[in-house]
Amino acid sequence: MARGARRGHVCARHLRPHRPRHPHRDGGEAVTPGRQTAAALAIVAFAALAGAASVADRLLPPQLAPTDPASAIVVDREGRLLRAFTTPEGRWRLPVRPETVDPTYLKMLIAYEDRRFYDHPGIDPAALVRAGGQMLAHGEIVSGASTLTMQTARLIEDRPERTLNRKLREMGRALQMEARLSKADILALYLSLAPFGGNVEGVRAASLAYFGREPDRLTLGQAALLVALPQSPETRRPDRFPEAARAARDRVLDRMARLKVIDAKAAAEAKAEPVPTARIPFPKLAPLAAEAAVAAHPDRPVIRLTVDRELQTSLEALVRARAPHLGPGLSMAVLVVENATGHILADVGSADYLADDRAGHVDMTLAERSPGSTLKPFIYGLAFESGLAHPETLVEDRPTAFGGYAPKNFDDTFQGTVTARQALQMSLNVPAVALLEAVGPARLSARLADVGVDLVLPKDATPNLAIGLGGVGIRLIDLAALYAGLANGGIVPPVGLDADAPKPDGPPAQVLDKVAAWYVADVLSGTPPPVNARAGRIAFKTGTSYGYRDAWAVGFDGRYTVAVWAGRPDGTAVPGLVARTAAAPVLFDAFARLSPDRVPLAPAPPDALIATTATLPPPLRGFGAAAETPRPDSSTGALRIAYPPDGARIDLDDGSGRRRPLAWAVEGATRPLTLYLDGAPLTIGAHQRKGALPVTEPGFVRLTVVDSAGAADSVTVFVE
Repeated sequence: MARGARRGHVCARHLRPHRPRHPHRDGGEAVTPGRQTAAALAIVAFAALAGAASVADRLLPPQLAPTDPASAIVVDREGRLLRAFTTPEGRWRLPVRPETVDPTYLKMLIAYEDRRFYDHPGIDPAALVRAGGQMLAHGEIVSGASTLTMQTARLIEDRPERTLNRKLREMGRALQMEARLSKADILALYLSLAPFGGNVEGVRAASLAYFGREPDRLTLGQAALLVALPQSPETRRPDRFPEAARAARDRVLDRMARLKVIDAKAAAEAKAEPVPTARIPFPKLAPLAAEAAVAAHPDRPVIRLTVDRELQTSLEALVRARAPHLGPGLSMAVLVVENATGHILADVGSADYLADDRAGHVDMTLAERSPGSTLKPFIYGLAFESGLAHPETLVEDRPTAFGGYAPKNFDDTFQGTVTARQALQMSLNVPAVALLEAVGPARLSARLADVGVDLVLPKDATPNLAIGLGGVGIRLIDLAALYAGLANGGIVPPVGLDADAPKPDGPPAQVLDKVAAWYVADVLSGTPPPVNARAGRIAFKTGTSYGYRDAWAVGFDGRYTVAVWAGRPDGTAVPGLVARTAAAPVLFDAFARLSPDRVPLAPAPPDALIATTATLPPPLRGFGAAAETPRPDSSTGALRIAYPPDGARIDLDDGSGRRRPLAWAVEGATRPLTLYLDGAPLTIGAHQRKGALPVTEPGFVRLTVVDSAGAADSVTVFVE
């Protein structure tokens, strides 16, 4: 027999619901000798029971919680339900407190079940007198004397038998519970344990199962139905016996009207409400994240995630709608991270948790996949940080072999000489590999490992140039953390889902210095958006892995980072799967659902160099082959430094221990000029073409001049 059936009729006054209501059942009965005798017996029994309570309490302490624990539940950052799990015995039993339940329902429950709940010590003497008198008068039980505390004791101990011994035991347990627990605690136990049909226990589980909503705000009809169901949970189940459920609900409404708990008009209107005829599935938001959280914290009955339920709902719907358009068997994953805290606000691990054809049970936010070009920003960042390049540095995109490795672009074309900014925005491969060769693959791998991101290499392999183009494994959650670091001035936040996790100790994780991170963010903010998306709203990068197996898009603004992955969970190639058309549109739609207003990126740091290619210091104007350009010749009329000559060795000692200034002269310039000494600007006259500079220390000196037309020249000399 089902447990709900076993535990039906929790109130003894309904043990014989088929009998006509006795005219004297609700009080006002004539006092007869039989009733006087019953009253006296009840009082004596009550006194004897109370006298023995202290002895029994010491010998047989009460059980204050059921042996079968409550359902584990996972809630969002505001405490709203994301997912619940059945108990080990397969029941839906969700924890609940009276303050989280509709007050009208509580008034109706107490008025119907135990009007003196807040006044009696667990046993209601008046109810005992009434029940005993009715039993003597009619030769059978007409109404019971169970209080809510007694019913709660029975629910905890789960004793199905209906005997006088059980009733006396319930009375004793009720007295013990009242001595140990507050009325609110007792009511909370009842609200969590009362049977509502099948494997549904507790008012919260019942409200979700029958109405699809939390019990904090109920209609009168809903509240009345929830009061009626525990009296006979199996015969009144609305999903099986809706007419019986309706009749029981209406009886509760009529009684509440007679007791003036609600008015007659409200009761009549509540009777017109439909009765549910089927159970509603329990919420399964962030299902994969919830499963992982419960597995990681089996001792926590309630696990609070950093997820925002409304955003999670919206993005799950977005992914569920978009994935089928990518093709059969494809899945998709999306993460939203709050940059400042690292809190994950949405965690969509698959296209559809229940879709077996898309491997919905596989959490692709944690899968190790090839990142395509999404690591390129960190190659450029290290190059910027090391002084090898600047966003406006010229780089070459031409067929180039790096040992035996000859990368080419996605479209098999080459762009020639471009700036580093253009190369990253167009995701050109040769410049990225050239910069990685200069930076060092091992250095890139080590820098990412320093902030907690371990690249997955083939067995026994070491970092090589291929990692810059996706020849490595990484997780979506790690990419989200790295890009949040770009938005944070290089500081990678501790990305996670546990809202109650302690804050990490130690210094912040720094993937790039502040200036390099800003350069990268500024470059990515100019990446051309996908079709029908607005430019300049976010900084983002896409990546398509080798063989069209993975499509990525990761973007950020001043507040959020969103990371998107699309592909087949089994790693099968998907011809035509391109990040720009598969992942980038979802990235922009996700940002639109976050907020209509974008939080801008941080302004440039004070020490960032804002310049054009022509106004950069000469060492930064070109990288690699692009830096190997001849110096201007005076015969062409172009700007050039006439003195000192490049590479000269100049003695500034005047023979008396004092140092002469370093003379300089410029030809072919469009005035006014800007002069730099070792990268620091100097103040000179608007029409000055020559002069002298104080150089106090011996060593190498770099002199750079830029004219008003943007032309520049530079020399390096050694002064003694």
